[in-house]
Amino acid sequence: MEWFIAAVAVVALGVAAVVAAGGGGSMAKDPVRDTYAMTVSDEPLDAGAVRGLRFGVALRGYAMDQVDAVLDRLAAELEARDARVAELEAQLAGTGRSEVER
Repeated sequence: MEWFIAAVAVVALGVAAVVAAGGGGSMAKDPVRDTYAMTVSDEPLDAGAVRGLRFGVALRGYAMDQVDAVLDRLAAELEARDARVAELEAQLAGTGRSEVER
């Protein structure tokens, strides 16, 4: 009986060594995402869309790549809106209308 247990242990160690050496297959070529993959539409973000954002939680907090991507997009959209507001205010100032007349 002792020989049988020893033989089973040797076979188990051999199988473990073969699997550890890659004999059981190969790793996936594409990286595996282990965080929630958030999808954001390509439409301009409004207040409701921003309030509805949910980021994947990673080991050290939120998934930084997701947060960075959304913050970059928000910054670009805010810059575009600020430029448009400044353009409209310049047009309004050029027409001679005051704020009271609006």
